[in-house]
Amino acid sequence: MSVLFDRIAIVGIGLIGSSFARGLKLKNLAREIAIHDASADAMRDAKELGLGHHYCASAGEAVANADLVVLAVPLGAYADLAPMVAANLKKGATLSDVGSVKQAVIRDLGPSLPEGVHFIPGHPLAGTEHSGPKSGFAELFHGRWCVLTPPPGTDEGAIARLKALWIGLGSQVEIMAAGHHDQVLAITSHLPHLIAYTIVDTATFLEDETKQEVIKFSATGFRDFTRIAASDPIMWRDIFLNNREAVLEMLGRFTEDLTALQRAIRWGEGEKLQEVFTRTRAIRRGIIDAKQA
Repeated sequence: MSVLFDRIAIVGIGLIGSSFARGLKLKNLAREIAIHDASADAMRDAKELGLGHHYCASAGEAVANADLVVLAVPLGAYADLAPMVAANLKKGATLSDVGSVKQAVIRDLGPSLPEGVHFIPGHPLAGTEHSGPKSGFAELFHGRWCVLTPPPGTDEGAIARLKALWIGLGSQVEIMAAGHHDQVLAITSHLPHLIAYTIVDTATFLEDETKQEVIKFSATGFRDFTRIAASDPIMWRDIFLNNREAVLEMLGRFTEDLTALQRAIRWGEGEKLQEVFTRTRAIRRGIIDAKQA
């Protein structure tokens, strides 16, 4: 791949930010990478790993003269970062991010941005339960979707350039309205995480003897739930607070469906259970066929 941006600034160098930096270097997509993280430990690790070319003491220093700025911090930090980032963006720069809720990003960043800056929120649908700079790897985005949610009127050339960058990192790219993104992710990502956190939390309040047996005899289902529930608690706190309407809507639908299954089990309605399980197995096969498993 050829260089797409002269200077890219990454604010936040956890799992996603460090994987992004690794991918940029591996594919030679940027001449310079500037990095800032509020954590001194994260900055130390980033330097030791050689993830960038410049390690900056502030977000403002990192974004100065950058052609592309990517925020990879928890959603709750966006509002405080916005003035500092906006004040240092050069004309013609593109501002993007990797957050899991897009309407909140537009709400917290959009009003601060100066004229001449291309604002293209983004969300790579990739991750693991691990966090921190050492957890990143360049192949994280391979074969995964990256959703871009540019507001109406965004420069088409800037969108095409950012899209080319994510394709260069191995992603498939979809352009989507921010509100629609938040609805889709509420059911495909946010609600599953909420369920996983709840099931694992329920297990923590069992009697000690039973709880130890749950851990000892964890079968595939519970083991997979614990993997999901091991994700960054600060990140997920911010996701649920910033996408509350869509999550609550999907949670309401899920609760109704769960109640229907509960009734089917109570009354021995085997055909109803088999019908649901058959229908959901087909969804799983579709995910495998789409190479998203």
